[in-house]
Amino acid sequence: MEWMGSHGWMGIGWIFMLLFWALIIIGIIAIIRWLSTSDQNRRESGKSALETLKDRYAKGEIDREEYRQKRDDLEQ
Repeated sequence: MEWMGSHGWMGIGWIFMLLFWALIIIGIIAIIRWLSTSDQNRRESGKSALETLKDRYAKGEIDREEYRQKRDDLEQ
């Protein structure tokens, strides 16, 4: 490969270095996002069943009758 000369592969080495650092940065960002998401899940899992039921009712996931039935079951 004479046309590349003695520094041909060294000349594109910066591309590999750039890809390496990009992967490192993307990996760090992914880990931070995963940790923050799992932290939110841990906080939400600390809720009582009644609080979760209230949240579901407030979001409209269950209707009034289902809410009352489940609330009564939980309070017994």
